[in-house]
Amino acid sequence: MIDPGLLARLQQALPSDALLTGEDLKGRTEDWRRQRPTRATVLLRPTTTAQVSKALALCHAAGQTVITQGGLTGLVHGVDSSESDVILSLERMRKIESIDSVQRVASVEAGVTLQQLQEAADEHGLAFPLDLGARGSATLGGNASTNAGGNRVLRFGMMREMVLGLEVVLADGTVIPAMNRLIKNNSGYDLKHLFIGAEGTLGVVTRLVLRLREKPARQDVAFAAVPSFHALTGLLKHMDRTLGGGLSAFEVMWPEFYELVTTAPAKGQAPLPHGAPFYVLIEALTGDAGGEARLQAALEQALEQELISDVAIAQSQANVAAIWALRDDVGQTGRWGAPIAFDISLPIASMPDYVDSVKAGLRAQWPSVRTFVFGHMGDGNLHVVVSSEGLPKDARATVERIIYQPLQQIGGAISAEHGIGLEKKGWLAVSRSEAEIELMRTLKRAMDPKGILNPGRII
Repeated sequence: MIDPGLLARLQQALPSDALLTGEDLKGRTEDWRRQRPTRATVLLRPTTTAQVSKALALCHAAGQTVITQGGLTGLVHGVDSSESDVILSLERMRKIESIDSVQRVASVEAGVTLQQLQEAADEHGLAFPLDLGARGSATLGGNASTNAGGNRVLRFGMMREMVLGLEVVLADGTVIPAMNRLIKNNSGYDLKHLFIGAEGTLGVVTRLVLRLREKPARQDVAFAAVPSFHALTGLLKHMDRTLGGGLSAFEVMWPEFYELVTTAPAKGQAPLPHGAPFYVLIEALTGDAGGEARLQAALEQALEQELISDVAIAQSQANVAAIWALRDDVGQTGRWGAPIAFDISLPIASMPDYVDSVKAGLRAQWPSVRTFVFGHMGDGNLHVVVSSEGLPKDARATVERIIYQPLQQIGGAISAEHGIGLEKKGWLAVSRSEAEIELMRTLKRAMDPKGILNPGRII
């Protein structure tokens, strides 16, 4: 339980509406499905960096553990709490402080959602290119803390490539005002990289400076059927080359996933017939009216070269939205119980053998198991989802072994974009050497010697 003396000091230091206890916490959850109740008995909702600093200084002095929450869209149990934890939620720090259309940067508080910034940038003729299915709930502070990826990494990179500066509060309440606004700044250590992807274990991100881009004049989308994995890799290279840098997404679906999201009760309509070995969503963001013609010419060449067997080109924004909705309809994997979801990264050439071996390994254990594979193939990231229906309650450990162990031999990663949290830390050695893990421990001890920030996550 929380020390009553600390609770009194927090109540005195923060505004009355910044601290929730007891009945005020009823109905609050801590998972993306909004089903798992919050177990912590104290939740802090600061509205300023100064309030975050005061709260952490008091918790640090008392040795009180603090779990930082953003938009609750994480998938690796990164914000699970217990009755002995204090939750620090950034939900009320939602100001877009400025958008500089000349410098093409935005200064925002950490609780601003991804969609909020996307819409605000659009009003200035700009774009924030990070994009993912949880855009309406995921916060920018959480995106930075987990180094979010999403749909357009192929062209624009991970969240790390979009962060110019950060304001961070350390475990003892020290504020690090590293709000750099410059693209080029080699003035010593680039400290922001300590916190991007650290999942809140080294400090709490409170404000960000983010790089914006000019809004593309066109968004052209096609959906193609592909006859083989060899053709799929050839198609990726062909489209990237012929679109002259405009290729922004190359999202691949194995047939089981495509059939799932285009069969009732799913609302998606199949743009192409079922039955192909692979399907791919291709998106091009371009700055001129010639983008549509370039995409069509590139696809005609792909047909001639037998890289694709069929294709549908979106003719309207409604078509674009409908095709993207298929890729985003991951919730369909929950038809047969709570899905066991994985996001892994591996060399593209290793994907077909890896997927085949995983499916075979799962079927050897449970012949009727359902497995769905899809993902951002252009940047080497696949999502593997295993339905839990029919699996024994203790199956998860075996499923994880089948998914993760083969990655070590092929230089893969157990997490491409979701992070480690509590869920994956037991498998971290698959992707990181002992020397790397020990350096992570050294950084944690140096920056959070009492271990109060998101304890037990990652390491």
